[in-house]
Amino acid sequence: QVRLVESGGGLVQAGGSLRLSCAASGLTFSFYTMGWFRQAPGKEREFVATISRSGGSTDYADSVKGRFTISRDGAKNTVYLQMNSLKPEDTAVYYCAADKPPWNSSSAYYTNEENEYDYWGQGTQVTVSS
Repeated sequence: QVRLVESGGGLVQAGGSLRLSCAASGLTFSFYTMGWFRQAPGKEREFVATISRSGGSTDYADSVKGRFTISRDGAKNTVYLQMNSLKPEDTAVYYCAADKPPWNSSSAYYTNEENEYDYWGQGTQVTVSS
């Protein structure tokens, strides 16, 4: 059974930092592209960041570029989202997701398409106060 468990959310003041973690189990972690998405109250879920299987390729939403960093640790089967210079508009539930890439894709493959992700975590709340 595949499980993705997020942690690290909380309440922080604007300008502060948080690091989210997502521990994966029940899958071969190195086979999966990983992503972070978020959903603010009353809004659709949106893409935040993604990282390739190799960890060498990443992509970010324009709204977080330069402030957020996604990384992965294969030894721990964990993906991270380092969030700096947080803003009140970053307030949302943050979800971790795993995508099994196409069989013929390179190790640098990643995707920001929500519907391509196969597994999802339960989410962790991030609240940024002004």
